[in-house]
Amino acid sequence: MGAAALVMLGGGVSIAHGAADGPDGGGHAAHTTAATGGAEEAGPVGGASRSGVFWMRADGVFSPPGSFVPSDALTYDTALVPAAARIEITQYADRTSHRVGTRLRGLVPNRAYGMHVHTSPCAADPASAGPHYQHRASATADPVNEVWLDFRTDRNGVGEAEARHEWGFRDGGARSVIVHDAQGGAGKRVACFTVPFSS
Repeated sequence: MGAAALVMLGGGVSIAHGAADGPDGGGHAAHTTAATGGAEEAGPVGGASRSGVFWMRADGVFSPPGSFVPSDALTYDTALVPAAARIEITQYADRTSHRVGTRLRGLVPNRAYGMHVHTSPCAADPASAGPHYQHRASATADPVNEVWLDFRTDRNGVGEAEARHEWGFRDGGARSVIVHDAQGGAGKRVACFTVPFSS
């Protein structure tokens, strides 16, 4: 179906787009060799279909800012988000709903983390990712008007979450996810992943 894939090797980050009817339907796999370990990973291809369904998946391997191999996944606190921990972000939208999901591996076991979608890409300064993305401008932070992906890791350091809304992102308005050291509306920024969210 004319699928196209974009693979970025920086820090083991891979981003895949293409044409399919949903995250479980059709598509091919995008392969990248992770710079940190040489392991090959496969990610499903996402994209827009004729039926109006869109989906995307982006994977990253965390490394500290200024690392020898640049990465779109940055850890600012290696005690909470160790270098080589992994993140996956998925986005799925149809005519009536919008879902953003995450899965992380290699974190501190049995610990609560906060996570939100932010407005700007990641950089060496954690503040560079800007504020939380908000559907409507508001002085308060809440999971109805924002995309909250708070999670708790299991005994193996794996955590996952999904947020669902009836609204989607404005074009160029959502650019990253920030991992926080506490759940809720605020908390110290401990990691960031630049994500090619679609509107």
